[in-house]
Amino acid sequence: MKVREIMSSPALFVSPEARVGAVARMMADNGIGGVPVMDVTGKVVGMVTQSDLIVRNANIHFPHFLQFLDARIYLENPKHFEGEMRRMLGTTAADVMTSPCIVVDADDDVEQAATLMMEKRIHALPVLEKGQLAGIVSQADMVRLIADEERDQSPSDS
Repeated sequence: MKVREIMSSPALFVSPEARVGAVARMMADNGIGGVPVMDVTGKVVGMVTQSDLIVRNANIHFPHFLQFLDARIYLENPKHFEGEMRRMLGTTAADVMTSPCIVVDADDDVEQAATLMMEKRIHALPVLEKGQLAGIVSQADMVRLIADEERDQSPSDS
């Protein structure tokens, strides 16, 4: 089965300049967990997810380090802290989005999309067709597919 058969289309999207509050409202109003960010050329440049937004209300994790004389030796990559701070203080979609964005093609197999979701711990993937945003496939779409297959295999009560 191909991704195009289960994806939600058309996909909602936002521009990089969209305000975080407007992005959150769009997601809440439409019951979606993520929205692609598309630039003026129509290229998907990122994805804003619920995780990208809820970091605003989470406790920040300062990087652990050892101080030795005048040197500071970080025990973890400080870039993670910088990303957390950017998301926490960001005001636009570009500030909080995850980029680069992992995408799938409409003609990819559903199994490929499901594998990507599991390996990368992603809940939704933008779907491209000829390089343009065609839809979005989410874990909810995958669950619906399983439910539909189960219903189709159940003996009817005639």
